[in-house]
Amino acid sequence: MTDILVLGAGLSTTYLIQYLLDHSEEFDWHITVADIDEKLAQQKVNGNPRGKAITFDINDDLESWRTIAKADVVISMLPAFMHHFVAKKCIDLRKPMLTASYVSDEIKKYDELAKKAGIPILMELGVDPGIDHMSAMRVINEIKEKGGEINSFHSFTGGLVAPESDNNPWNYKLTWNPRNVVMAGNGVSKFIQEGRYKYIPYFRLFDRLLSRKILDLGEFEAYPNRDSLSYREIYNLKDIPTMYRGTLRRPGYAKAWNVFVKLGATDDSYTMEDSENMTYRDFINSFMQFEPNVPVEIKLQNYCDNAADPVVLEKLKWLGVFDKRKIGLKNATPAQILQKLIQEKWKLDPDDKDLLVMQHEFKYVHGNETKMIISSMALIGEDQEKTAMAKTVGLPLGIATKLLLTGKIKKTGIHRPVDKDMYEPILDELETLGIKFKEVEYLVDNS
Repeated sequence: MTDILVLGAGLSTTYLIQYLLDHSEEFDWHITVADIDEKLAQQKVNGNPRGKAITFDINDDLESWRTIAKADVVISMLPAFMHHFVAKKCIDLRKPMLTASYVSDEIKKYDELAKKAGIPILMELGVDPGIDHMSAMRVINEIKEKGGEINSFHSFTGGLVAPESDNNPWNYKLTWNPRNVVMAGNGVSKFIQEGRYKYIPYFRLFDRLLSRKILDLGEFEAYPNRDSLSYREIYNLKDIPTMYRGTLRRPGYAKAWNVFVKLGATDDSYTMEDSENMTYRDFINSFMQFEPNVPVEIKLQNYCDNAADPVVLEKLKWLGVFDKRKIGLKNATPAQILQKLIQEKWKLDPDDKDLLVMQHEFKYVHGNETKMIISSMALIGEDQEKTAMAKTVGLPLGIATKLLLTGKIKKTGIHRPVDKDMYEPILDELETLGIKFKEVEYLVDNS
């Protein structure tokens, strides 16, 4: 019997754990789901005789060592900053590891150690990163194989709310880590456009938008991801003149969110005094000039041009930023306060469905012709728990685990799913599970 250890039982693990349990009889697997909250792990195992739930704390060094030592393969679904702790233990114990998270600088350093240990650490096996890599590489390699030269690549992904559940003025609800939503874009965004490098500081990020129509889902806006330039090497497109990766939202979201950026309400570098007794109205007021006789709403509109837009102001009012309601968070940063608010207001209701949208755009030259391929995918979730986000994060990981344990993936060291032996079988099986891209190709008129 092969023991698969899943570390973490959060929202994104629903389909992963179910996939492993569904195939456990066929491949003689036993699934151990480990979480700091054992009850949550028990819910995911759901009484399956091939599964077991245990308590797990990565900070308990001895116990976490023992837990990993018992496994044949480890899937880490812990917060991203914890993965390097898991990776080091897996290397020392010679246990293969898989995760959906980015290859961090800390984990990159483990590549040679993992090779010497003879184990793979397979990363970026979720949706973004993950399915984005796989679906892009499939088209990139197909273009190259027929002699085409790619000169432009745009890629967009968004975790949103399905049209039938879209009932708030932001046209958005939380389908992934709310902290990541608050901190999105923090830093400098880098991309290249027609051979010119572009750098967008955080305070201008939500001013610099692209518009897209995707499938039959209507209009979207996109803001650039932090680092598009590194993908030139990842995708073996080192000399490409245009490389841009962006995040999708519905039109109007960025203009309203930009109010928080301009205020400094997404800052996570300091704590606010007496934050537990502060109201949300006080929170917004704390960033502005002392004018005790001027209503906060008026001050905000005078301070930030975007807030003077009636549509934006309506979004802010609905979110509750002017409410005289206590925050109740002690020693909180501005980002933590804003996160608490959006978690309350943007949560999925039990019957809500989410929407996952991804689109790649390739422009390439073949012979004397310039062509464009648009590859698009959209998936609607089932409910609050069985989300499209959980499905697209969990299933690629589950399939990769199966391929590894059945000898179809034979690698050591740290890898992303950009090689054909990984992306082809994963994408093929994802198609049978309803995650499929639609491709359209046409000639580009250069006259």
